Amino acid sequence: MNYEMLFSQLRDRNIRMALTGAKGGFGRSLLVQCRAIPQIVIAALCDLDVEGTLNLLASLGFATDAAARCDTREQAQQASEAGKIAVVADAALLDALPLDIVVEATGQPESSVEIALAAIRRKVHVAMVSKETDSVVGPSLNRLAKEHGVTYTTPDGDQPSNLIGLVTWARVLGFEIIAAGKSSEYDYIFEAATGNLTYRDQTVPAPELAKVWTLGDNAPATLARRRQILQQLPQKATPDYCEMNVVANSTGLLPACDALSYPLCHVAELADVFIPEEDGGILKKNGVVDVFNCLRRTDEASFAGGVFITVRCTDAAVWEVLRQKGHLVSRNGKYACIFLPYHLMGLETPLSLFSSVLHNRPSGSADQAVHALMAIRTERAFKAGEVLAMGGHHHDIEAVTPLLLAAAEAPRQTVPFYLAANKRLAADVPAGTIITADLLVFEQSTLYAMWREATQ
Repeated sequence: MNYEMLFSQLRDRNIRMALTGAKGGFGRSLLVQCRAIPQIVIAALCDLDVEGTLNLLASLGFATDAAARCDTREQAQQASEAGKIAVVADAALLDALPLDIVVEATGQPESSVEIALAAIRRKVHVAMVSKETDSVVGPSLNRLAKEHGVTYTTPDGDQPSNLIGLVTWARVLGFEIIAAGKSSEYDYIFEAATGNLTYRDQTVPAPELAKVWTLGDNAPATLARRRQILQQLPQKATPDYCEMNVVANSTGLLPACDALSYPLCHVAELADVFIPEEDGGILKKNGVVDVFNCLRRTDEASFAGGVFITVRCTDAAVWEVLRQKGHLVSRNGKYACIFLPYHLMGLETPLSLFSSVLHNRPSGSADQAVHALMAIRTERAFKAGEVLAMGGHHHDIEAVTPLLLAAAEAPRQTVPFYLAANKRLAADVPAGTIITADLLVFEQSTLYAMWREATQ
C-alpha cells in the first residue's frame, strides 16, 4: 500500500484535531508525531490538569505562546482565532471550536461517552482511544456516527485497531483465520544462567522452566506445566479482556474461552499453540480471539504488545518455501502465524485521522455489533451495599474475575465490566455469580442510558 498516494489529499487541506486526556502517555506520543505532520493542526487539548498539559507542550518544544489556557467559550474561540492551541479542563468548551476530529483518550467511560456524543452530534469524527468506553457502548456510538455522516473508529497504534487491521487484511486476501490475538502487556523474561524469571518488577526462581522450554510432543501438557511453575505470578490482565471485546465486536470473531487462554509461550510457538486441539493446539473452536503471555530469554526480542493471527495453510509447497524464509509455520505444516510485533501508540494514530477526515472511513470497523461481552464473575460472596471498586493501572476489582463471553451465551442483562465498575450492589451476591443489571444500583448517566437503550 502506497500511503502517500492513499492520502494525497493532505497536500490540499489541514486537519483540525482536539485531544482529550492529553497529558497521558498516549496523548504525548500522538502530540510528538503530530508535530512532524504540518497538515495536522492541534486545535485543542483537554485535560483536568491544565498546568500539566501546558508543561507537556513546553517539554515537547512548543513555543511559550503556542497555547492558551481557556476557561470559557469566549476564551477558547479567541485562542482558535489567534491560531493558538486552546488548553481546557472542561470538555464542553470543545463545542465552541471548529474541529474535524476528536481523539478521545481520557480512559474515563462516563466522561468519554459524553465527549464522543457531543462531537458526533456536531458532525465531528471520533477516534476512541478509551477502550473502556468502546467495550460498553462502542457499537451504539458507531451506529450514531454513521447516522450523522461521520466516523467513529478505533485508532491505529493501539492493539485493537492494529489487530482489526491484520484480520481484515487477511480476510481480503482470502485467508481462513483460525485465531486472532495479542500478547499481554508485560513479558515473562527468563535468565538461563541463574534460572530466575522476571515479570515487571518481580523476580522469582524458576529453574524448572528449563525442562519445559520447548513444547515437546504434547503442547497442552507443556503449557500447563509452565503455568504451574509460574503460578505465583499474575498471568492475566483485565485490560486484555477489554481490548479483545473491542476486536470481537469489530470482526465477529468470538472468545476462544470465557477466561481467555493466556498460554505462556514463545513467539516461535504461536503457530503450534493457537490451532485446533485435534492438531495438537489449545483451541476448541476456530475463528476466535485470544491472548498469550510472551515467554522469552533476556537476549530475545519482545513481542512489544504486538498482534497476530493464525491461518490455515492451503498449499504445502508454498508454506514450506515461506518456512525456509523464516515465517512461522506449524510443525505439521497445516497452519501459519502472521504477526506484527509492535504497537506504537499515538505514533501511528495520524493514519486514523487521515482515513476518517479525508475519506470519511474508519481505520477500524465500520460495522460494529455486540458479538462479545466483558463480564464480571464474583470470586467470593458479596453483601448488599458493597462497591465493586476498581483501582490501579490494571483496573482490577478485588475478588472478581473478568470474563469475555460470547454475547449470545451471556446471561440476560449481563452488565459490561466498565459499567459495573465502582457501582454499589443492590443485593447479596453469592460467589461464582455473573453480575447482571438487577444486582447493581445505577445512578442515571449517559453511559448507562446508552447501554440500557441498546439492550432493550
